Amino acid sequence: MSPAVDTRNRASRTAADSAQAAGVPVEEGYDLWAPTYDRDPNPLLALEERQLLSLLPELGSKAVLDVACGTGRWLETLLSRGARSGLGVDVSSAMLDSARGKRGLRGRLVRADALQLPFASASADFMMCAFVLAHLGDLDALASELARVARPEADLFVTDVHPAGYARGWQTAFRADTTTIRITAFLHTVEEVRAAFERAGFELRQLLETHLGEPERPIFVRAGKAHRFDEACRIPAVLICCFRRRAAEGERRT
Repeated sequence: MSPAVDTRNRASRTAADSAQAAGVPVEEGYDLWAPTYDRDPNPLLALEERQLLSLLPELGSKAVLDVACGTGRWLETLLSRGARSGLGVDVSSAMLDSARGKRGLRGRLVRADALQLPFASASADFMMCAFVLAHLGDLDALASELARVARPEADLFVTDVHPAGYARGWQTAFRADTTTIRITAFLHTVEEVRAAFERAGFELRQLLETHLGEPERPIFVRAGKAHRFDEACRIPAVLICCFRRRAAEGERRT
């Protein structure tokens, strides 16, 4: 799952905007968003992808798992880059329906909660978890479940809207007809994210606090928000954390 963020400053929103942007539960929100999710360009997804693609490890011998895969954008990429096997899991049936239309994803998608993954322990060599942290109140529960399914020394890439964006009033929101639908989100600091995954047994290998840039400007222009672009570029927009599952004493990759 991943957000299209409303970058209006909180103080500048009108009362009508606030009334329309009623928060909805995560599953309901993404079910509603699914029909248009892949249609509308998203600057945060574009930023995340251009930053992350160059960081992906060699996947030729790896079993990959895309947690909260949404419409399957990362699972499709991971498989195209030679992953030995791949599965995607998401709580939204409608998002998974959209994912099934992508090349090679049919039969690789499972509907399940990210906190209760229906997979064997130590079964994944590489995991992606994109734009889901803010939708969970309990980061420790997510980190522990991902640690359970990760093999020793498995890589885990976690991304989300940067906390600085949420602190400035950005929202995980989209337009449905004339209504703005806001999906429930929690604010977690960078340190809270790092600490939760380290407690679960992951080692932080790289942390990027990325800013929007010129490649994303056309998306703002197309959406009629060119006047908001420069302000949005001033703060970190997407947090990218690259973790590796620590091997317990005596554990070896087999």
